[in-house]
Amino acid sequence: MLQEKRSIRKRIICLGLVLIPINGWWLIQMEEFRYSGHPTTASLFFNVIFVLLLLTFCNFLIKRFVPFAALSQAELLTLYVMLSISSAISGHDQLIGLPPTLGHPFWFATRENEWDALFFRHIPRWLAVSDKGVLRGYYQGESSFYVSAHLKAWMGPLVWWSVFYFTTLFIILCINSILRKQWIEGEKLSYPIIQLPLAMTTGGDFWKNKLLWVGFAIAGFIDLVNGLHFLFPDIPEIPVRQRDISYLFTEKPFNAIGWLPISFYPFAIGLCFFAPLDLTFSVWFFYLFSKAQRIIGGMTGWHKIVGFPYYDEQMFGAALVIFFFALWGGREHIKNVLKTALAIGRPRVGDSGLVGNGPPRRAPDSDEPISYQNALLGIAGGMAFLVFFCVRAGMDIWILPLYFGIYFILWTTITRIRAQLGPPVHDFWSYNAAKTFGHPDMMFVSFFGTRRLGTSNLTMFSFFWGLFKAYRGGPAPHQLEGFKLAEQGHINNRRLFWAILLASVVGIISCIWTLMHFSYQVGAPGVHYYGGVYFNTYLPRWLSHPETTDYATITAIGAGGLFTTFMMLMQRGFVRWPLHPVGYVLSGSWTMNLVWFVFLISWTLKFSILKHGGFRAYRNARPFFFGLILGEFTIGTVWTIIGVIFDQPSYAFWY
Repeated sequence: MLQEKRSIRKRIICLGLVLIPINGWWLIQMEEFRYSGHPTTASLFFNVIFVLLLLTFCNFLIKRFVPFAALSQAELLTLYVMLSISSAISGHDQLIGLPPTLGHPFWFATRENEWDALFFRHIPRWLAVSDKGVLRGYYQGESSFYVSAHLKAWMGPLVWWSVFYFTTLFIILCINSILRKQWIEGEKLSYPIIQLPLAMTTGGDFWKNKLLWVGFAIAGFIDLVNGLHFLFPDIPEIPVRQRDISYLFTEKPFNAIGWLPISFYPFAIGLCFFAPLDLTFSVWFFYLFSKAQRIIGGMTGWHKIVGFPYYDEQMFGAALVIFFFALWGGREHIKNVLKTALAIGRPRVGDSGLVGNGPPRRAPDSDEPISYQNALLGIAGGMAFLVFFCVRAGMDIWILPLYFGIYFILWTTITRIRAQLGPPVHDFWSYNAAKTFGHPDMMFVSFFGTRRLGTSNLTMFSFFWGLFKAYRGGPAPHQLEGFKLAEQGHINNRRLFWAILLASVVGIISCIWTLMHFSYQVGAPGVHYYGGVYFNTYLPRWLSHPETTDYATITAIGAGGLFTTFMMLMQRGFVRWPLHPVGYVLSGSWTMNLVWFVFLISWTLKFSILKHGGFRAYRNARPFFFGLILGEFTIGTVWTIIGVIFDQPSYAFWY
């Protein structure tokens, strides 16, 4: 183990820092400017797996001809973690939404919408770009970012917001460092998402398994045919992407069911196979349960109430309960963390590092990514900066601990869910005409009303949307999964901690640069989505038509929490209890619409394999489902690369 740890040399960190800007450029071109694939809206990023695949095959050649230069498994996994972190930062739901938000209110303000009178005076000028001459090139293209006036106008806001965003990532990393031992060594959670990269870098029999290549060939063939169909429509398509079947339900009350897509994504079938059986069952069950609530609303007439059945709100209450149960389960570990950080009950160690006449005693957190004391100081210092930032921007100080508390609770919940159950998709986000839930600001509006919150707080909520709009592709789960890979690959946790921090810094810089460079060339992507959702819809409505406390929303949150508590207690009291509370939490997200049917397929396959062949048959079948993931990721990624190289639309297997 020690020898393996020593093999993590600086060269791999340098290689990772070189690959991060290249990967970020490719990712942003693919997701934003071409809209030809969205790897960061799934749990496992296909762009990173593709790069890891290339590096693994190159490493086979290096081992054969230049053995001393070959990369170890630990180094390959370190690269995987660094690229996953940087991809999450540049992904569809993170930093990518920041620049379009900073200029949106000034560029799209008109005499008719009266934004200048509504909220302009509450926008901190040091955090926004108001010069229309500067914004013209950004939104319309055919210009250059490298103009003195453009650089001067953007530099200040981008630096401030980048530091703000990095601080949130650092706090999450400190939280994961504290929870690492409990969730990896204590509870020994399964971490299904990392099974593929771990198997890919192990080598040996993995690449020799025939079932792997059978799965690869099936998924690859489907994507090859569909990619050719995209270019040459005369070639028949193999229908695996989502198809809406709601047209089958036209009679009342079933027409209240709404959008009902079915899909057969091979990679998602593969990923779901590694999730626990009770989770895969619970997800599709509760998805249909949400549709049943809509039908009941159609039968009773409640569907006419805006927001009914308040399923997103139920999910929020459920997520909070999942978090508190996870925290309660690790309460002894939390106590030990505090005792270690505060040096309570520990023998005093002299300068020689000896306790009395005995051997040197290692600190309980010596193997952690960062000492518990420094982790707690990092969280406190990071929160102090966030409070300073927001107060200077005009927000009320009383709201900030609650706001960021909810934000970090939700990300910790997602991280826990990923570590324990490994769903292929997740988000606490649902975009509809009423509300966009999963965001702390929506909870505050529902609980306190808009008058009590005030215009300054509501205006800053609109800016936060660019960074906090969904809980899908963020770095938090990848950080903890990186620490699990460190355990499996014998990687030094502290060195990986700094690798993650470096990847975060370089990822932020490369993301901002790529966005600004190409936006001034061809026009900013997704401006009405990133900046428009709040500034065009919510903020004007909040200010023009103030809202009071929404008791229906509060009731739905409470109902979701109580129902989840009931399921948690039943799950702990009865071994064969079939419904997993996390399935309820995940079932209401927007992305789940795309894959609920995939969960049903995977559950059926896994249930049948376990029932008729037992655990041995399940183990033997694993390579086939690895192959489904790899096949679709490989051929699907090649199509996106072809689109970028030849500057034309290309087939997107996901979305």
